[in-house]
Amino acid sequence: MPSTPKTLRLILGDQLNIHHSWFSKIDPQVTYVLMEVRSETDYVVHHVQKVLGIFAAMRQFSTAVVQLGHNVTYVSLDDAANQQEIAANCAALIAQDSYTLFEYQYPDEYRLDQHLKQFTQQLTIASNAVDTEHFYTERWELATLFEGKKTYLMETFYRHMRQKNHILVEKDKKPLNGKWNFDADNRQKLPKNHVPTAALCFENNLTELHRMIEKAGVKTIGTVDPAAFIWPINRAQSLDLLDYFLVHCLPVFGSFQDAMASEQWSIYHSRLSFSLNIKLLSPKEVVDRAIAHYWQHTDAIAFHQLEGFVRQIVGWREFVRGIYWLKMPDYAALNFFEHKRPLPDWYWTGQTKMQCLKQSIRQSLHKAYAHHIQRLMVTGNFALLAEVDPDALDAWYLGIYIDAFEWVEMPNTRGMSQFADGGIVGTKPYVSSAAYLHKMSNYCQTCYYDYTKKTGERACPFNSLYWHFYAKNEALLAKNPRIGMMYAVWHKMDQQTQSALLEQAEIYLNQINSL
Repeated sequence: MPSTPKTLRLILGDQLNIHHSWFSKIDPQVTYVLMEVRSETDYVVHHVQKVLGIFAAMRQFSTAVVQLGHNVTYVSLDDAANQQEIAANCAALIAQDSYTLFEYQYPDEYRLDQHLKQFTQQLTIASNAVDTEHFYTERWELATLFEGKKTYLMETFYRHMRQKNHILVEKDKKPLNGKWNFDADNRQKLPKNHVPTAALCFENNLTELHRMIEKAGVKTIGTVDPAAFIWPINRAQSLDLLDYFLVHCLPVFGSFQDAMASEQWSIYHSRLSFSLNIKLLSPKEVVDRAIAHYWQHTDAIAFHQLEGFVRQIVGWREFVRGIYWLKMPDYAALNFFEHKRPLPDWYWTGQTKMQCLKQSIRQSLHKAYAHHIQRLMVTGNFALLAEVDPDALDAWYLGIYIDAFEWVEMPNTRGMSQFADGGIVGTKPYVSSAAYLHKMSNYCQTCYYDYTKKTGERACPFNSLYWHFYAKNEALLAKNPRIGMMYAVWHKMDQQTQSALLEQAEIYLNQINSL
């Protein structure tokens, strides 16, 4: 039996899957390498909690791999031999220790995928790439499903996923409880004086790691208490967070998943996306555990609570990944409305008089997190109405959120949020006036602006900007069947009302940094 070649295997910071088949057999000829490099901290300005969280998780994962009996080389950010770039470090290790085979797992980001392909093409030793063994789908699966189609409906993909993986379906593959989607049951506002279950936060002491990052001069945004880092940094903590969600949050998760409230940053959301996206947890185990928990507690958990959660993981998460690999690299340059306005300064500070944006941005700066409606219908909604360049917004979302990696961030931002892809991900632009924000939150109650006013002093900027967006883009949007009603309403307005709205919007756009 031929001996194993001396092998170097690269593990990226978002590939911390201890159940990967790589680790099923101990081989003294194989060494795993993890590295903290400036090329990954600096390609966009990241939240300090994101940098800390990934590095801390990498270090704990490295320890876990060593405890299994494997050889590991760990290159810390302050290592004198660190060349601060993945390929350069790998090349140095290969030369130093005479490896004859280099292997890596397929990166989830196009940028790194290209980087490692180019690196291996230049190598004089053999190389090999393998799957991360994490997702339900292969990269190409969505493309195959929609081959020959002009549109990519998430609902079609979601049904395919449920049937293919036998998730919440009957024996005849029809949906359990008669419907595929129970989203209509999942749009409730939090009742007045309702206090959600307290979020489970950890107290990881990352003081030394934080000191190293600061000493290295890594530029970051946001705040952190490094002595009590709240996010899970290993598999055990990730499983604890999953268990906490199932017991304390899933029973009402669906009902309130779109709700927003001042000073309520987590509500009933799982906040498992960071653990999922760096692969401390797998989507299948999360979905399987949630379904098993539901069947044990059907008296306390309505089906729509579970279905809404499953849809986020099996449907949306896998769907946007498929879109990303189908459309990159061209997707990163799409700008359907040709928006070019810089991101307002207060996106970096939260210093705005608009309460919904103040709350959502400050929460993002302090927690490195906002839930999907805060991202889509507050920060994203305003950016679209304000004609912000999608490149600038992409960089902001990619940097500020602990769970943001380009494969999941870009289709959500450029596609769903900004409609910059012209309708590949979303079937319509997701914009709203103040009425929606008032309906789904209590933000408007303490706002400087009046959500009921469309023009004049202290009129909510969302109202006039909403109609300005539709008026300006009528040639592009009028034929969209999902928003025809908006144009019917606009055309019924008298010219004086229309002019007043457009004039108010232009005033706000011209003074956007002081709103």
